[in-house]
Amino acid sequence: MTERRQLITILGPTASGKTSVAAHLAARIGGEIISGDSRQVYRRMDIGTGKDIADYTIDGVNIPYHLIDIAEPGTKYNLFQYQEDFHKAYDDITARGKTAILCGGTGLYIEAVLKGYNLSPVPQNQILRDKLSDKSLDELTAMLIELKQRNHSTMHNQTDVDTCQRAIRAIEIETYNLEHPTEERTLPAVEATVIGIDINREDRRQRISNRLKARLDEGMIDEIKGIINSGVDADDLIYYGLEYKYVTEYVVGKISYDEMFTQLEIAIHQFAKRQMTWFRGMERRGTHIHWIDCRLPMEEKVNEIIRIVDKNNEE
Repeated sequence: MTERRQLITILGPTASGKTSVAAHLAARIGGEIISGDSRQVYRRMDIGTGKDIADYTIDGVNIPYHLIDIAEPGTKYNLFQYQEDFHKAYDDITARGKTAILCGGTGLYIEAVLKGYNLSPVPQNQILRDKLSDKSLDELTAMLIELKQRNHSTMHNQTDVDTCQRAIRAIEIETYNLEHPTEERTLPAVEATVIGIDINREDRRQRISNRLKARLDEGMIDEIKGIINSGVDADDLIYYGLEYKYVTEYVVGKISYDEMFTQLEIAIHQFAKRQMTWFRGMERRGTHIHWIDCRLPMEEKVNEIIRIVDKNNEE
């Protein structure tokens, strides 16, 4: 078996089982996992973001993980910060002679580090925010599409702008980048073997529905109540979208339980579809993704990943 120092990336839509695959791979090769998820950075947002910390223990061995629980709820962690934090973790792991495994479903974050997106920190523009505050998500999305075309930008697809607040922030970033040349940063592209966990539409839909019911049973509503009771504004939780949007709206009395469940289930299915759209876009933009069937036994999945990585390292 050849030595592994090149980054291994494992991506896939929500409910594809990618975290468990990454953990079993890490256990086999002595690797460490870097999260590629835009929501798992937040502390105490555990059930709704699907951290599944138990998945990082394989046969009694705890797999080291990074970029989980590094920011407070209510803050607006962003792509620029993620790039910085990723490289700190990646450099630390490789300096210790370990293999880094990037695992997640936020295509924008993953592509940004693999391709070395040249970004700059973007300050808040309150005048722009006030101007956009009364616009609908559809109106904001149309504005964002126009700005992206003018910027020739591949950032900010609907996966990451599923609330008005997030869409306004995306418009703020695109507007800033249009008006200000991006400062050069020395964050290189990262050579990686990219593995995709492939799951068919029906299996994905069934897993999503089952997992949503399980998360509600596990206390997701109480988790969100606890975060609000700790002083985090409800609107700040709604900003994070998906579970935090719909469950928070239920908790504050905007929608009923049945409305929350139905709307959230639909939103997660749509989210998974948009994730796959992003991954296919990555392939069109030059990233070679090796797809592996999620239905394979775990040992076969890990063996196949090792075979692909070894072959890539030999080329």
